Amino acid sequence: MRGDHAYQHWRLKVDTDAIAWLYLDKQGAGVNVLSGAVLEEFDKALEWLAKDRPGGLVIVSGKANGFIAGADITEFTELKDAAQALCLIRQGQAVFDRLEALPFPIVAQIHGFCLGGGLELALACRYRVARDDGDTRLGLPEVRVGIHPGFGGTARLSRLIGATAALDLMVSGRTVSARRARALGFVNAVVPERYLSDASRRLIHEAPRSGRAPLAKRLASTACVRPLLAKYLAAKLARRVSPSHYPAPFALIELFRRYGGEYRRMLSEEGPSVARLITGSTARNLVRVFLLKERLKSLGRAASAPIQYVHVIGAGVMGGDIATWCVQRGLTVTLQDRGPEWIAPAVARAHRYFQRELKDRRLVQAAMDRLVPDHVGAGVAQADVVIEAISEDLKAKQALYQVVEPRLKRHAVLATNTSSIPLERLSRRLKKPSRLVGLHFFNPVAKMQLVEVVAGHSTGVAVLEYATAFCRRIDRLPLPVASAPGFLVNRILMPYLLEAVVLVSEGVPVATIDQAAKDFGMPMGPLELADSVGLDICLSVAQVLGSRLAVEVPALLREKVKAGHLGRKADRGFYTYRKGKPIGAGSRPEKPLPDDIQERLILPMLNESVACLREGVVEDRDLLDAGMIFGTGFAPFRGGPMHYIGETGGERVRSQLQRLAQIHGARFSPDKGWAGFAASN
Repeated sequence: MRGDHAYQHWRLKVDTDAIAWLYLDKQGAGVNVLSGAVLEEFDKALEWLAKDRPGGLVIVSGKANGFIAGADITEFTELKDAAQALCLIRQGQAVFDRLEALPFPIVAQIHGFCLGGGLELALACRYRVARDDGDTRLGLPEVRVGIHPGFGGTARLSRLIGATAALDLMVSGRTVSARRARALGFVNAVVPERYLSDASRRLIHEAPRSGRAPLAKRLASTACVRPLLAKYLAAKLARRVSPSHYPAPFALIELFRRYGGEYRRMLSEEGPSVARLITGSTARNLVRVFLLKERLKSLGRAASAPIQYVHVIGAGVMGGDIATWCVQRGLTVTLQDRGPEWIAPAVARAHRYFQRELKDRRLVQAAMDRLVPDHVGAGVAQADVVIEAISEDLKAKQALYQVVEPRLKRHAVLATNTSSIPLERLSRRLKKPSRLVGLHFFNPVAKMQLVEVVAGHSTGVAVLEYATAFCRRIDRLPLPVASAPGFLVNRILMPYLLEAVVLVSEGVPVATIDQAAKDFGMPMGPLELADSVGLDICLSVAQVLGSRLAVEVPALLREKVKAGHLGRKADRGFYTYRKGKPIGAGSRPEKPLPDDIQERLILPMLNESVACLREGVVEDRDLLDAGMIFGTGFAPFRGGPMHYIGETGGERVRSQLQRLAQIHGARFSPDKGWAGFAASN
């Protein structure tokens, strides 16, 4: 047996037991991904192994953060057509087929993330061993970039755990823990890290019969059951997403319907299906969204000092949820409000959240120990970051800062969660206005990934860097924005929400308005969104923007707030709610509905996007698109507002705005930035 072998991305060692250990450590990358070069080297290593025939093979990641994150998404952008895509897919399939055919036991030794092509590689091995901890996650999330598994995952996972469970994982794109993967049947052993290598060796020496789904689970793939199951799954999926918006999960179901009972045919046919999807507009735009997310992740990776302690002032829904999320990410948080009775509801809400998310009693208790009620504000003096999350009242915030500023640590950051007030006004009474930065979270904090990092004219560069690093420390996406009225997301979103209220005032049913937005691709209609945010908060932001940007606030919004119809939290807003679920949406229209509802909702957002870009609220179009996608859920398959304008045509959108302005008034008048946009196009 020959000795060690070195490649650019792989390292092969053969031990004294004649077991080969093949390590993937992609050169120049923080995570392992399956690029063309990585697969080419892998194929060469497999060729050598097939000739040398060790007693077994263990495939291991050389990176501490995980196994393999999937395919190299950046290479998707280089594909010109479906034929080129199919050629590359076939090459990858051939490598995994060669892996599966090796005449000795093969183990994938998994820790951390094992996703997409990484899991497909592991499925081509005879056995899988996974580390037993919360960081190990396995899944086939390809639908999130507009495709489905293409390196054999559709057939191999179905063979192991049955088509029903496999389709559930692939259609949803969700990931599972190591223990759940073991229960489902596609991981053979789950052990602590110190036993991983021993478990791999044991599987090679014992070589148990490789798993296959029990007969009862294989029945779903029979010719008589497949059409019925496929029809049911497609109908269920269509209630959540449109096949014209997100075709990949529907293509996967159709692949199963036609070929799910034939293992080799399923392997063969998944390639053309993925090739068609990967060159379509949805996949291209979702890949763009993925790359936008990676850009935001790259911001603030290093801080000048460690971040350990956070002090949050304001224990309302937003402040309490910010505190809870920071604790969830391992920080110690002191939570301040006017008295213990104001903090208690936030602590109780946090406890319920930890029980739901962490499940383990010891982990829940450890989290609760890191959340410290602090009505006297003692935590200010030790905090690395102090976040103010009180009501949108300029004078109240300024008065609070005067009390807090003298007690801050020398290099501590003072952050405000204001949703609309420019920092220049907030910092007027600070002795060191350079330390004030905006950290604008979105509701619900645990689900919304974006945080606007707002720079005032006086905000220091080091403060901005530290605030951005803090966002990454708590696993949020930082978006640098200028201190302008409403910043970016609220500024663009508000005309959309207010136009929806105008449409209600004109007699258009609430559900009709929301459906028009969802037909465009928004995850939630504007009126349901307004109810979720709170109509009082919407009114407050609208009034601030109205005074600065000549935005007219509809009388209906004022009336609802005055009547106490504040939305979901009051069980009544534009909808009526029962146990948090909407049950009423107004009466039927008394006159014919306008045919421009969707245009009236979407075009104001596009117009305001152009205005924000012209004013320099964000640095470039990509950041604007990222902000709207991750801050509002703006139709991801469209690639963001600016990308959508580019694909539709700037002149065409501007002419649509001009037509709406002639019919409905000056609020639709195209911003002067459209001229520059058309020229740059």
